Amino acid sequence: MLHHYYDCCEDSPFFGAFRSQGYLSDAVIPWADRDAIQMEALPPLLRTLLVTDGTVTKSLEAYFWEPVKVDTIRLTTVKTDSAVNWLDVGQGENVLLREVHLRGEESGRIYASAFSIVRLSALPDDIRSSLESGTIGIGVLIRDSGIESYREILDIGGSCRQMMTQQEDAVPPYPDVDLVSRTYRIIVDHKPVILITESFPLVHFQETKNVTY
Repeated sequence: MLHHYYDCCEDSPFFGAFRSQGYLSDAVIPWADRDAIQMEALPPLLRTLLVTDGTVTKSLEAYFWEPVKVDTIRLTTVKTDSAVNWLDVGQGENVLLREVHLRGEESGRIYASAFSIVRLSALPDDIRSSLESGTIGIGVLIRDSGIESYREILDIGGSCRQMMTQQEDAVPPYPDVDLVSRTYRIIVDHKPVILITESFPLVHFQETKNVTY
C-alpha cells in the first residue's frame, strides 16, 4: 500500500478544494473501474465525511447511534523506499504504517477503513506512543491531546474492491464492494505529520434511516 504514495504530487483537482468550504460546484469523483460520478449524487452523510475536517469516528457514532470501535489490522514501522512528497518524507526514513477498521460495536458493521502513514519524527513522544499502541483513533487522539492541527484534503476517488487489509491470512469483511475514499494529511506546527486514506463502503450510507419525532 505504501508504494501507492511514492512520488505523489499536488496534481489532484481536490487538492485544497475544501479548505474553506464544503461545496464544490460540478465536483466529479473519478472511479477506478467505471465512469466518474458526480459528487452531488453521493448520500449526504458520505459527502459530509469526505470533506469534513472533524473526527470521523464521532460523526459515525452520532449518525448511526452506536459506539464505534477502532480495530487495528496492521501496525508496523518501515523504512521508505522512495519519497512521500505529500508528507515531506524522504527515502529511507522511518514511518509508522497503521491500518484500522471503524466498526460499530452493536451492528458489527465496518463503516470505514483507514490506512495511515505517520511521520514519527515530527510527533511528540506521548502522541507517538499512543499511535504505536493502536488502541485509539487518530482523530480522537489529536483532539484529546490539545495540539493545534488542521486537515488538508488531497484527493477523493472511488473503486470496487475488497476492504483494505494488509494481513495475508485475513478474511476480508466484505466481498468486492463500492468504496469511496478520501486522502488527506494532518498538519501540526505547519508540518505534515500524518497521511491518511479513509475508505467508506457506499452500501452503509445509501440506507434510509427511520426517524421518529
